[in-house]
Amino acid sequence: RWFTHFYVVSVLWNGFLLICLFRAEFLGNSLPSWIQDMHHALGRDSQSKDMGNEHFSALLVLLLLWLHSCRRLAECLWTSVFSSGVIHIVQYCFGLGYYIAVGSTVLCQVPTNVRNGKKLSVQICWYHIIGVTMYIWASLHQHRCLAILANLRKSRSGKVVSLSHSVPFGDWFESVSCPHYFAELLIYVSMAITLGIHNVTWWCVVMYVLFNQALAAVLCHEFYQKNFSSYPKHRKAFIPLVF
Repeated sequence: RWFTHFYVVSVLWNGFLLICLFRAEFLGNSLPSWIQDMHHALGRDSQSKDMGNEHFSALLVLLLLWLHSCRRLAECLWTSVFSSGVIHIVQYCFGLGYYIAVGSTVLCQVPTNVRNGKKLSVQICWYHIIGVTMYIWASLHQHRCLAILANLRKSRSGKVVSLSHSVPFGDWFESVSCPHYFAELLIYVSMAITLGIHNVTWWCVVMYVLFNQALAAVLCHEFYQKNFSSYPKHRKAFIPLVF
């Protein structure tokens, strides 16, 4: 339930960064001075050539990240049915910091001088199309899987009747125990593709998401196997047919 706080922070913070970058790219405004100081500290305070595609890619990924946070916030508020489980204070603080850092990571892919006052010339490339298509596909499946989990605790009328755990079926649940975690990984991979595939920094973010979600998936998978004797044996924990 407290994950809701993460998405509130992400919607506000990354929405702010998105507005700043949009104004800088399309209106020729400068980024706030404190952002320029952060860029300078990270060695991203200038550019030697025009990199219009990279600028548009970063703007697009920041938009996708913000939309992802908006959807997850809406699901936390109106779709998911949470049990009485608790979160460790360290994990809570780390989660808040993560959603601030991940948006800043995207912004830092663009030098502070942005385009030297020139407005951005949008040029859509093949990796933008593939990345956004994959993002939409993974997001739809993640939402369906979260809805399936929520409906396990609701009556046909939509009223919450139980907070206990049950075995989910349908959509990607037929292949893995935690398809919503797998979809999260695909969403971050889609952003890496949207950035042009070669961005090493974002692939580091993808690797973090991979290990984080894989660990959570294994724990959930073991829980299902321990508590439900008839749990489908063909299901993997995280990645269909693989892991």
